[in-house]
Amino acid sequence: MAQICVLVAGVTLCSLPACSLARNLPEIQSLENKEILRLLRHMKRTPLHSCLKDRRDFKLPWERDNIAQNQTAQGPCSYHQMLQQIFHLFSTEHSHAAWDNTSLNKLLSSLDLSLHQLEQTEEGNLDCPFWGTAVREYFQAIHLYLKEKEYSPCAWEVVRVETTKRLSLMKPLKWKS
Repeated sequence: MAQICVLVAGVTLCSLPACSLARNLPEIQSLENKEILRLLRHMKRTPLHSCLKDRRDFKLPWERDNIAQNQTAQGPCSYHQMLQQIFHLFSTEHSHAAWDNTSLNKLLSSLDLSLHQLEQTEEGNLDCPFWGTAVREYFQAIHLYLKEKEYSPCAWEVVRVETTKRLSLMKPLKWKS
């Protein structure tokens, strides 16, 4: 019964225009993206209002206006890069010290599954030099910020919110073949 509910939910969610899928991505990919976002939101530990002084502009290399155009051209690659960097960020020793291990392990498992499925469906066709460099530089700024803030709870909360917002922009869009 639970599997039928998940399947129905997946079909319903994936019928939305913002949830159009890549040519090879399994329909479950969009559901997994939503699950990753749900897990990130669930990890909230520190009230945002107490962390306002810690906010930072991480110089996002893309904006909502140009992300759809760039993702259409390099969709699976840009999405893969984003998931990979989030996985690396939350799999660090400092992350394990900051978050509830049960929630963190669920997030890491979901990210790992999404990465694995994306790699299988794209069969190694995940090379995108511009997006790869841009996403790595963006996450390098996040790593430096955390180090500068000595991995404080507020710094992690700022990063959690930032990551959630940016990943929501990276929803699997309709990508070119």
